[in-house]
Amino acid sequence: MSKDKQFAILGLGRFGQSLAHTLFENGCNVLACDRDYVTVQEFSSCATHVVQADITDENAMDALGLNNYDFVIIAIGSDMNSSIMSTLIAKEKGAKYVIVRAENLLQKKIFEKIGADKVVMPEREMGIKFATNLITTNLIDYINLSEEYSIAEIEPINDWYGHTIFKLDIRAKFGLNVIGIKRKNKLIILPNINEFILPNDILIVIGLNTDIENANAKAKNGDA
Repeated sequence: MSKDKQFAILGLGRFGQSLAHTLFENGCNVLACDRDYVTVQEFSSCATHVVQADITDENAMDALGLNNYDFVIIAIGSDMNSSIMSTLIAKEKGAKYVIVRAENLLQKKIFEKIGADKVVMPEREMGIKFATNLITTNLIDYINLSEEYSIAEIEPINDWYGHTIFKLDIRAKFGLNVIGIKRKNKLIILPNINEFILPNDILIVIGLNTDIENANAKAKNGDA
């Protein structure tokens, strides 16, 4: 995501603070907002702008100029009523893209019904990701792109070392496209098909979840 994007993070609980701080540390322009004075003071140096405001108050939200931001993230979490009000007001004030944090599937459906552009469930998604890593030991990281497709980091099996991507024919055998190689402190983006797989390489692949799981199962069993 481009660093010139503008982000408004509304709600500075653990999720909101982590999100705002990470975006800010990566050079993004971040507005962080919370109703709690102490929280705002403690977070004052961790975002581009930090504002104390009640994000369920229409006038206060209007003053934030949410229509100027590319992404408005409602990160309140446990306060369902405040999240609903904030989402409705943000959309009414012309926010381009509203992302809302939900704690369960019922909340997710509600936020989608009232116009949220995207709903995230951090705890659930982290749990799924962690469980996936536990049961698929060759998967270093796993990013769901949709219900069917993912990007995954996988350890090559021993028989792959010393061979090129072309010779291994990973796309034909496993239905996966190699889009990167992590090699020590170097990242090779879109490697050439004649690139050799070396010991300690990590392959970044994209494909169907079923194909990723199939390739990983074969890797764990030592199959070529």
